[in-house]
Amino acid sequence: MHLITTQEELDSVIRDLAKSGFVTVDTEFIRETTFWPVLCLIQMAAPGVTALIDPLAPGLNLKPFFELMANERVTKVFHAARQDIEIIVHLGDLIPHPVFDTQVAAMVCGFGDSVSYDQLVQKITGARLDKSSRFTDWRHRPLSDKQLDYALADVTHLIDVYKHLIDQLAREDRAHWLNEEMEVLTSRETYDPHPEDAWKRLKMRLRKPQELAVVQVVAAWREREARERDVPRGRVLKDDAIYEIAQQAPRDVTALARLRTTPKGWERSATAASLLEAVNSALALPKEEMPKLPKTFQPPEGTSAASELLKVLLKIIAEKQGVAAKVLATSDDIDRIAAEGENADVPALQGWRRAVFGDAALKLVRGEIGIKFEKRKIAVFDLKS
Repeated sequence: MHLITTQEELDSVIRDLAKSGFVTVDTEFIRETTFWPVLCLIQMAAPGVTALIDPLAPGLNLKPFFELMANERVTKVFHAARQDIEIIVHLGDLIPHPVFDTQVAAMVCGFGDSVSYDQLVQKITGARLDKSSRFTDWRHRPLSDKQLDYALADVTHLIDVYKHLIDQLAREDRAHWLNEEMEVLTSRETYDPHPEDAWKRLKMRLRKPQELAVVQVVAAWREREARERDVPRGRVLKDDAIYEIAQQAPRDVTALARLRTTPKGWERSATAASLLEAVNSALALPKEEMPKLPKTFQPPEGTSAASELLKVLLKIIAEKQGVAAKVLATSDDIDRIAAEGENADVPALQGWRRAVFGDAALKLVRGEIGIKFEKRKIAVFDLKS
């Protein structure tokens, strides 16, 4: 098993891969102690060509790899692409395009919700993958043959998976169903979130606009600190600490020292001083400039029964169409359709999802169709007839 460590080898294999209409791609990385993932290995394959590239090799310039990722004539095939693309965006400052994600395609083709790669390979090819090397330290050199075998299998089997899914999508006329998901995967905003939006990832019960104002500035402060120092967010400040700071609103070192969620003595550091500046900037906002608490959707009383019926309808249609239910509609989609009908602004009532599920859901809400149990099966029937 050969590991590419020289520029000449890399240039040569990229030229060979670029001759194919598609390449399968995977990466191995470590990010337990850093904000940005540390790229440790790149695996690629195309019919008749395989490549294991060592990005840690001294002097190796990955520019040819990034050029291939940007090559519009070559489809880049990933399984669960988001983290791999995040690495490429960070290191190469580009979004791979065009992209095909076999995990998303598998859901559209009826292989279940978020099917794992080894499960998909087994279902399509019958092969069983050895996943024992999944959690090894990919930074350590030399890599063992077992590690390299594992890494290469992740892209060689992906060729057969891709061909199977592409054929099924074409046969069932569902290729356009993937377009929306692929647009999200290849959007710059997906991989370059603004620090000011970092608070949206936090699951906190905030009661007052002032608490939200503090959470917003502290989450943004933490995001910038973590990026600049290249450490995990929790290494800068844990989520629980952000919540406590929002509640207690410490204005000075003494108040910060009383918090239970920050280390003793930390309040006297330069980092803590920077944090207090951010907190005080939020507390100084005039009342009229305080952010409004986000409104959570509460289904009106009496719509829960309709939601349950819609979930049954979703299951019926998903099974009939051979597609994962969550691809068609989320629980939030269901609740909003039950409460708001045609006025619900949800993905389930847009594009191909509306044609497959949304229109039927609206008919159920309007009382135009019903659900019955007949001959030991649940079925949809037309109430008008």
